[in-house]
Amino acid sequence: MTRSRLAPGAGIVTVPGDRPVLRTADGHFLRIDTGRVGGAELVDRLTAGEGTQEDSVSAPESVSGSASAELDRLVAAFEEAGHAVTGPRRPPLTGRTVHLLGDPVLTGPLARFAAAEGAEVHPATADSLAGLAGRRDTAVVWCLDSPVPEGLWADADRLPARRTAWLRCHREGAHAWIEPLACAPGDVTSAHVRLRRLAATAAHRELAAYWTGHRSPDTGPHPTEASAALIAALLTADLIAWAGDGRHRGAALPARRRLRRIDLRDLTVTEHPVFPVPDVAPLPAPAPGAKA
Repeated sequence: MTRSRLAPGAGIVTVPGDRPVLRTADGHFLRIDTGRVGGAELVDRLTAGEGTQEDSVSAPESVSGSASAELDRLVAAFEEAGHAVTGPRRPPLTGRTVHLLGDPVLTGPLARFAAAEGAEVHPATADSLAGLAGRRDTAVVWCLDSPVPEGLWADADRLPARRTAWLRCHREGAHAWIEPLACAPGDVTSAHVRLRRLAATAAHRELAAYWTGHRSPDTGPHPTEASAALIAALLTADLIAWAGDGRHRGAALPARRRLRRIDLRDLTVTEHPVFPVPDVAPLPAPAPGAKA
């Protein structure tokens, strides 16, 4: 029979003169009512016999059958609450497929990180996107070391309506932008982000001209090994949120409503809420006989 072990991140703290305390993976401390079970015995049971500390409430070496049954119930309670496991941690992206396209300086580290978290990673091209639409448990990630050319992401913006996840990043000067994860109809697309950013600045004409290519040649800075790793790690975290419930533990903003900006000069990250832009209702048809 497979023995239970403390879940990754969890631990038992032995307070001198008191019963043991569970420190959860989230950092909370919970008192353990061990009953007739000794604290050292519980630690030994959940840590593969690695616990050697003794405490004031340790059980005697000879444990009765009723105490052993009580220990089994205590361990079962740990398992039910998720504080003990019987097998190794399952990588969070297991069973998920990630298709990458864009600039290798960003897709390279992202491919390694996503694969390390259990994803099946494949290269993709702009022409292959139509064939990926409608695939469940599949994400498309497009990374650019440049501004996004007008219309480049239009086809990819249609993927979430077919339940294929869509994630992207790009660079504008010294800033890299990670746009919200989109994985369901009504999520934030790249077109929505553009409209929101134009509406939020007084320099909307200048920003629009910058995006359409009316700018001087690019002077960088391009992602370094450190900044590329940071961007790839943040994208991987969004993929993990997609594979889970769409949220990060403790995150102020959900991945599907968060626009992030990374300053490549000092690696600072700022977050901004962003929401979809509703479709504009068409103008009503003029009534018959009405004057223009």
